[in-house]
Amino acid sequence: MNASLPAEAIAALTQETIYVTQPHLSPLEDFIPYLREIWESKVLTNGGPFHQRLEKALEDYLGVEHLALLSNGTLGLVTALQALRITGEVITTPYSFVATAHSLLWNGIKPVFVDVDPRTLNMDPAKIEAAITPQTTAILPVHCYGYPCDIDAIQKIADNYNLKVIYDAAHAFGVKQGGRSILRNGDLSVLSFHATKVFNTFEGGAIICPDAKTKQRVNHLKNFGFVDETTVVAPGINGKMSEINAAFGLLQLDHIDEALTRRRDISARYCEKLAQVKGIRCLPACDSEISNHSYFPILVEDDFPLTRDELFEKFRQHNIIVRRYFFPLISDFPMYRGLPTAQRSNLPVAGDAAQRVLCLPIFPAMTDDQLDRIMSIIESC
Repeated sequence: MNASLPAEAIAALTQETIYVTQPHLSPLEDFIPYLREIWESKVLTNGGPFHQRLEKALEDYLGVEHLALLSNGTLGLVTALQALRITGEVITTPYSFVATAHSLLWNGIKPVFVDVDPRTLNMDPAKIEAAITPQTTAILPVHCYGYPCDIDAIQKIADNYNLKVIYDAAHAFGVKQGGRSILRNGDLSVLSFHATKVFNTFEGGAIICPDAKTKQRVNHLKNFGFVDETTVVAPGINGKMSEINAAFGLLQLDHIDEALTRRRDISARYCEKLAQVKGIRCLPACDSEISNHSYFPILVEDDFPLTRDELFEKFRQHNIIVRRYFFPLISDFPMYRGLPTAQRSNLPVAGDAAQRVLCLPIFPAMTDDQLDRIMSIIESC
């Protein structure tokens, strides 16, 4: 029996799909020499030449002294908590990707959620002190959308209560404040190099350490605790980055400045156009020179003609992939919702933002015509 698609389905299949965020991808032919070198060296992992080269290149680019590569950002968080021997309770944000809180559970640590700042959607420092108990050992904030947390306020609280600070800097590659990398703040910062990130190695991550001794402990933990062939000093895990991932990162690093410049231009164009749209609010990360423009989040307010979810569906009908990022809150998931601090009454700002946020497409290869098409959908509502 012959079957045919409806006309509107055929039209949808032929439309261009525009994605939320795409990595900058170098031409395949540029990667071939790296693959050949790895093949000929017969070193595929365990801190080989490309791994060492990428660590040094990233230290130079980011302006940090001690960077340890890992196979992904989630293992980076898990390992960072172990490296600092964090136990008990850790204060964190519900407005993030689930890996932030999952890393705590994997270490047997109790997450304590506090609300976010309504302007930036980063952890609100004013909410931290009330959440501190005798079991609190650390603070785990997130530089949401690549926009820096209130670093000074958080550090002051941590110093007053003798707490460690680990920054989830998954979105914050290359971000500087006052000419200085924000990755140098806190006790440790953790980056993600997942395929959706501004800088990526397909899968990967890194921990920024304050000194060589801490980096050495991280290196032990990410390699089963081995010091040498017969000596194990910690219950480590396999968190090593492969040579192929490291080589891809080196190739990506050649183009990162170009990619960041284009993201900034797209973000500025969005901001200019959206300023004229009633009911759409942009966050500071959208137009700030501090941000790396890793995402372009908007908040759909009550005076916009559509709800956030209605606008989400309208974009999907046009094959434009937007994301409700972050929705739901981490605290809404089954493994967290029973915690006293996960109650919505404790998190009114984060809860409201989760119902309104929509991340629009932004990626280096995005054209002005594509951006205009996205804006035409918003303006037609």
